[in-house]
Amino acid sequence: MDVLLRLLWMLGVLLVGTGLRGVGALNASRTDRLNAATYYVALPSLVFVATYDRSIADLLSGALVVAVLASLLGTAAVAWLLHRNRPTARRSVAVVQSYHSNLGYLGLPLVAATFEPDVTALASVVLGVALLVQVPLTVTVLSTVNGAETSVAREASALARNPVLIALVAGVAIGAAGVPVPVVVTSGLDLLGSLVLPLALLCVGASLRVDLPVTDPGATGSVLALKLGLAPAIAWLTLSGFGVGSAALAAGVVMLGTPTAVSTYVFATELGGDAEFASRNVFATTVASIASLYAIIGLIG
Repeated sequence: MDVLLRLLWMLGVLLVGTGLRGVGALNASRTDRLNAATYYVALPSLVFVATYDRSIADLLSGALVVAVLASLLGTAAVAWLLHRNRPTARRSVAVVQSYHSNLGYLGLPLVAATFEPDVTALASVVLGVALLVQVPLTVTVLSTVNGAETSVAREASALARNPVLIALVAGVAIGAAGVPVPVVVTSGLDLLGSLVLPLALLCVGASLRVDLPVTDPGATGSVLALKLGLAPAIAWLTLSGFGVGSAALAAGVVMLGTPTAVSTYVFATELGGDAEFASRNVFATTVASIASLYAIIGLIG
């Protein structure tokens, strides 16, 4: 019941963000500032606090890294086959939105609010590994299918400067070296990290478009089935097959079972994808994920 109430609270905050945008309280500039506070401050703080006091052996294992990569690429391959006959701009979006998860703004904060700290630490690693795959793969698929020009060097540079990855590397390095971190610092970062979920939900809610017509329900339904059904199932089978522990299994399945990331809409707009279709799918998967995540967490226990 606690999990259900938490997920319903999440949906409520999402809708508050959407409502605030509708009445003009969360306009574009305010949403950008809120997003910056979440992305550059709160989320890196959560990642660092989750990892700084753990050894590399506790966090990194070849089985976890390979299983996450196999899960993402396996879901992408199935999506490519399923959506291969759709119109070009829509096909590219359907493929990327079937595997590209909202790991930072929904996945990690949800894990931190629901599971023990060791699961949150491993979810931070899943976030880091997936970021290194999701973004380059999404840019490659969209630019290749739509014939759009992009800069690989620019994307690589953006990843290298990603504050979440920097916080993860810093946390792992400090944990490996056994360097003590002052309590006042960790307490402050812990407080900032606790703000990720409400801030991120408001940002996501302010980005959702609820007024778009459903012009291709079959395609949207396929994205829903793949993202919220097949993706976590593949993650479960893959992680179990590689023999990861229960904490890593919970972290991986919940993280990869999160809805489609809002950033896929941004990438689709920049790289020739069907932007309206992308926006509609972000909304559909986000709302439907309340039920699917409840089921996933219940099965994981």
